[in-house]
Amino acid sequence: MRIGMALSYSGGFKEAVAELADYEKAGLDIVFVAEAYSFDAVSQLGYIAARTERLQIASGILPIYTRTPALLAMTAAGLDYVSDGRFTLGLGASGPQVIEGFHGVPYTAPLGRTREVIEICRQVWRRERLAYQGKHYTLPLPPEQGTGLGKPLKLINHPVRERIPVLIAAIGPKNVELAAEIAEAWQPIFYLPEKAADVWGPSLAAGKARRAPELGELDIVGQAFLAIGDDVEQYVELGRPMAALYIGGMGAKGKNFYNDLARRYGFEKEAEQIQELYLAGRKDEAAALVPRELIEGMSLIGSEGFVRDRLQAMRESGVTTLNVTPLAPTHEQRVRLIEKVRELTM
Repeated sequence: MRIGMALSYSGGFKEAVAELADYEKAGLDIVFVAEAYSFDAVSQLGYIAARTERLQIASGILPIYTRTPALLAMTAAGLDYVSDGRFTLGLGASGPQVIEGFHGVPYTAPLGRTREVIEICRQVWRRERLAYQGKHYTLPLPPEQGTGLGKPLKLINHPVRERIPVLIAAIGPKNVELAAEIAEAWQPIFYLPEKAADVWGPSLAAGKARRAPELGELDIVGQAFLAIGDDVEQYVELGRPMAALYIGGMGAKGKNFYNDLARRYGFEKEAEQIQELYLAGRKDEAAALVPRELIEGMSLIGSEGFVRDRLQAMRESGVTTLNVTPLAPTHEQRVRLIEKVRELTM
């Protein structure tokens, strides 16, 4: 099982990167950089590539709407080049509040666009002349839609790899099915191993049935807060505000994918109440209603024995990469958590 860690996009990035060498020595395999409506992830991933030697790097995630497919392909090839083949292109649809609110781009056909984006990226990485006829993207642009001067071009540079790994962040049934069919990796959020088979099993099976053999086995990236010890109970509660934000505030009613997931996990009543309170500005009350079962189930917080059992549950449910957030007061203690979780996964 690979061990990964996400870097915060809200501040202190340079300081966090300066500490990555310690995490590498402790056994960290991959680091993820998100892109919400923050600093862009690409410049920061390039910075990490220059400051590290072994560590894998991944966008976690780049929204498919904010760059053209060809630019996504160029960006991935560039990051793979400067990192000597250590980059994974994490993609996701994000949501209408960010895409339409921050970028002013219509949030349409996320499934179809994701498929076409990945097909175009792989064509670019193979250095084929880029001619693509899709429902959402047509390259070159047809004469009636532009000057008529567009021509099929191929990437000037030779990529380090013609198949850069693609990760899709997805939680909806059809999105997960797509990830299992065409991506090297799949990253859900709020991963609850005991419920994973019920919620995502049919989608994974349907996607894998159409999966090309050359893609290999699907890498499943599970996320979890991490704290190990007999005095770490206080960290469990840290999951409440984030869970309430996603379940209650990440999207309008009927358009909140995380709220839908909580309902599919069996927390229909709580999901409805959390959303009502959060959208009314009563965030603390919303956080208090997040089920303890959900917070504990998707975390690695507790005694060494408890965490070992949770890791086993993750592994048995199919997780192959564990993306953790180590929780401790000091850098040294957080590094030790990475060392410990590495030991427990051996």
